[in-house]
Amino acid sequence: MRILLVEDDTLVADGLKQGLERGGYTVDRVDSAEAADEALKYDAFDAAIVDLGLPGEDGIQFIGRMRKRGEPLPILILTARDTLDACVSGLDAGADDYLAKPFRLPEVLARLRVMIRRSHSRTASRLTAGPLILELGSRSAVLAGTPLELPGREWAILEALVMASPNVVNKDKLVQSLGGWQADLTPNAIEVYVSRLRQKLATAGLTIRTVRGIGYRLDEPERTV
Repeated sequence: MRILLVEDDTLVADGLKQGLERGGYTVDRVDSAEAADEALKYDAFDAAIVDLGLPGEDGIQFIGRMRKRGEPLPILILTARDTLDACVSGLDAGADDYLAKPFRLPEVLARLRVMIRRSHSRTASRLTAGPLILELGSRSAVLAGTPLELPGREWAILEALVMASPNVVNKDKLVQSLGGWQADLTPNAIEVYVSRLRQKLATAGLTIRTVRGIGYRLDEPERTV
C-alpha cells in the first residue's frame, strides 16, 4: 500500500516515513499542499497523511479542495493544534480521521489500516479468500491451515488482490503502489512476484488470473455441493 505523506517538518516526516516503511508501506513525502497536488495528478496512492500546519495553503484548505474535485483518497490528519475546533474543522473538510502530535506509531498504523479497509468496503482486520487468511495487523498469512511465508512485496501484492477480490487489480497501480518514487520497479518485476505467488497458492486451489491489458484477479476455488 502506498501512502502520500504531506508534512513540512523534516524531523517528523523522516521518522514517520521510516516507521511506516517498517510497517510495510511505500511512502512518498512532500512538504506542501502545492507539491501534494502535483503528486496526485500523476500517481496513485492508497491513503494520505496530511499535516494541518502546512506552509502556504494549510491542510484544511487542501483537504477541502481534494474533496470538492471528487478525490476519494482516505485522509488521516496529523495536527499540533490539539483543540477540538481544529479536529472538527479537518473532519468537516473531508478527512477520515485525525491524530494529535505527538503521536504513537502503532496508532498511526492501526488507523491507516482501518481507513484503507473501509475504502475497499472491508471492515475486519482479517481478510479471507477461500483457504487463505491474511491478518493485516500482524502481516501474517495462513493457507489451508499452514503458515505462509511471504516476503514484503509478495505480501503487498497478495493483500491488494484479496482486498480487491473479486475485482481486478490494475498492474500499473501495483507498480506504483509497491515502488513509489525512490524504487526502480518494473512491470516485469511484478510478473515475477505474481509467478511466485501463483506457485505458493496453487496447492490450495487459489488462482491468480491475468486479465490481459489490465492486471490480475484472485479467483477462489470453486465450491462443490
